[in-house]
Amino acid sequence: MKCKPFITLSFVLFSCLCLAQEPCIQPVKQLQEPMQTGKFKPTWKSLEQYQVPEWYCNAKFGIWAHWGPQCQPEHGDWYAHEMYIEGSNDYKWHLKHYGHPSKFGFKDIIHKWKAQRWDPEKLIKLYKRVGAQYFVALGNHHDNFDLWDSKYHNWNSVKIGPKKDILKGWAEAARKSGLHFGVSIHSSHAWTWYEPAQGADTVGIYKGVPYDGKLTKADGNGKWWQGLDPQELYCQNHPISKKGDNSGGDQWDWGGGASIPNEKYCENFYNRTIDMINKYHPDLVYFDDTALPLWPVSDVGLYVAADFYNSNLKRTKGKSEGVILGKKLTEEQKKCLVWDVERGAPDKMQEKHWQTCSCIGNWHYDRSLYDKNGYKTPEKVIQMLADIVSKNGNLLLSIPVRGDGTIDDKEENILENIAKWMDVNRECIFDTHPWKTFGEGPDAESYHPLREQGYNEGKSKYTEADLRFTQKGKTVYVICMKCPNESSIKIKSFAHYGINVQKVELLGYGNLQYIQTNDSLTVRFPKVDELMPVIRIITKE
Repeated sequence: MKCKPFITLSFVLFSCLCLAQEPCIQPVKQLQEPMQTGKFKPTWKSLEQYQVPEWYCNAKFGIWAHWGPQCQPEHGDWYAHEMYIEGSNDYKWHLKHYGHPSKFGFKDIIHKWKAQRWDPEKLIKLYKRVGAQYFVALGNHHDNFDLWDSKYHNWNSVKIGPKKDILKGWAEAARKSGLHFGVSIHSSHAWTWYEPAQGADTVGIYKGVPYDGKLTKADGNGKWWQGLDPQELYCQNHPISKKGDNSGGDQWDWGGGASIPNEKYCENFYNRTIDMINKYHPDLVYFDDTALPLWPVSDVGLYVAADFYNSNLKRTKGKSEGVILGKKLTEEQKKCLVWDVERGAPDKMQEKHWQTCSCIGNWHYDRSLYDKNGYKTPEKVIQMLADIVSKNGNLLLSIPVRGDGTIDDKEENILENIAKWMDVNRECIFDTHPWKTFGEGPDAESYHPLREQGYNEGKSKYTEADLRFTQKGKTVYVICMKCPNESSIKIKSFAHYGINVQKVELLGYGNLQYIQTNDSLTVRFPKVDELMPVIRIITKE
């Protein structure tokens, strides 16, 4: 049963804000979407009861459609932010193709976005064939545009732009194909992310002419957006943050002089997110936030997390608790959520299950990457997957979608080559668990520190000596990170751990000759032209 009374949330402020004598934020008041009651309460201590479900631990590989109106210009990441920064590449491109942001702002990009060739079933079938076990759709980005029939936000894809329920289309296609369905939510940061839209040019013919970030509902009379309030989208009726970095540093965590969201904003985030959960029942929710949305200036994220876990338990009759992903987690928070590492991976195996989110290109579709062949290669993607799985993680891979709802031919070719590798070697990935060590070779012994959310991707330079291990029962899989050129390879880890070998095979080929000594396992290797071949070793233990 849903609880009926209103919910009061308390805000927790940074101590540095108090020292700076900034105004305290009042607790939010009544919330329109009641929280699902149950096992989980909206406290970190209660959320520590969480257990990562088996389906997610076994899934290993998911595909993400990080697709919304910012893909319409096909000009890459953070378009709705960068287009308001005078002199930036996006600003210059916007001037040339759409006009000045005082006349044609991001709200107008949304209006142009039609998603006219979007076929979710076709795309999901391809992703499943590639090996994806779950699919994640963008619910909203920092641009604050909801991609569903949003009850609490008029700037949504059913009313504006495509006039389609994007999440509904993705969810139905994913479940029809037997994939678990997830949603990513990024809108908690719109408050500061859109702040450049409050600005104006400092030079030129538009000097001093305000961008459209401060427009009001009354300004829409006679325009296509008549009746809509731009402030519901931009949320810019507040003082601008102190000069700083809101792209991932302290201000991203609501410190460093960031403007702090008000009660109405936090309430709206809660209502929209719970509405989405109630409508589409995702198995997974990804938050692009440190820990939980709006934490630590609001505990609204704790209420969302408790609702999601309780709702999922009720829907699955206690069989699954769902998955929530958060970034930059403390060790205590890793008991409550699954740690997400953006564009990177830890150096060592992790005790608790975790995930990397990455992309073959830029998060939002970027035509320039297509033109200059800038996507990750199939080998790079599979290397990432093998490394991550060997360390007890999952890979969520974004395939950029064009504004019209399609992917390009180069992306399809990458996916087809990943599928070709999966056809032979998928058993070394899915339903496996980490072995005694994640790998050996020069890269396994190197140090690639994470920064902020992750961002150590591309530091590994694999050689033929680099191996990764996974395990299933008495079977150990040895994944060659580069295809060996020599007639034999030496594997030291079996001798190191005193593991006796019973049989050695090459997936897709057959039995291999081997010699096991006190210091290594030497495997005779055939001449093959394979992308990252995999050795299957049956042990006696």
